[in-house]
Amino acid sequence: MKSKIANGELVRLNPARAARVALATAVAASALAIPAASPASAQVSKPRGLAVSSIEETCKRHGRNYIVRQYFRGPARYTMRCGTSTWGWKHIKKGHGWSRGMDSKISNAIANGTPVTFGFSIFTNQCPPRERFRIIIGTPAGINEVLTAYNVTRLASASKC
Repeated sequence: MKSKIANGELVRLNPARAARVALATAVAASALAIPAASPASAQVSKPRGLAVSSIEETCKRHGRNYIVRQYFRGPARYTMRCGTSTWGWKHIKKGHGWSRGMDSKISNAIANGTPVTFGFSIFTNQCPPRERFRIIIGTPAGINEVLTAYNVTRLASASKC
């Protein structure tokens, strides 16, 4: 027969109750260690735009390889790192401007854009289609990294109608 101390007194437990107490304790401990999966936790929420100041503060505290954004195209993950003046968030902010709108365009181009050499582009829905936004993928930090993103100002067109 097992015993335990309760309120400073030794209390004897019968073997069946001791087994139930041990099992309940083990179940409770494992529930705390392994979070339960739910359909909501499995879904990837649509990323919201980040303000310049929040990313800027983050990049001041971390190095160039720190990931500030993640974008998804199906199961593929693309990241944007703080970067330098020649690639990543710092390059986009300095050379092309960063805003919540830019973040949204990057997310849309990666998720829904047309794959092109070294990245993704958004084209107009006219004939002939005109390229409006481009993302170049691949940095010194990795192959699925945002090198740069910008509005296309010259009128490049895709195939003829």
